[in-house]
Amino acid sequence: MRRIPAAAAVCAAALAFLAPAGMAAAAQAAPAAPAEQSYTVVPYENVNVRQLPTRNSAYLATLTAGRSYQAYCWTHGQTVTDHGYTNDIWIGFADGYSSAVYLKGDQYANLPATAEC
Repeated sequence: MRRIPAAAAVCAAALAFLAPAGMAAAAQAAPAAPAEQSYTVVPYENVNVRQLPTRNSAYLATLTAGRSYQAYCWTHGQTVTDHGYTNDIWIGFADGYSSAVYLKGDQYANLPATAEC
């Protein structure tokens, strides 16, 4: 699996508000800082952010339904089936990944094909 490409830590704190106090050590193990381009995504229900693009990877935070978040890329990961949708696309954030199954838009949460991690 590919990880978010390394870049300057300009947006490393973009989702820091998602992580509860005391979770700094887990957040440090997450992918490197995001690429320059970001995209707005909106979960249609609360969804977990994981360290890697798998359901059993370390939990980092929760994205709240209906709020906007900045995503940086997509990657193939563990296949997730829920609500009648099946997809192996995971969306990369500053601190980790969430399954695109829970994000509004197309199978890539409306990120362009060129935004692959």
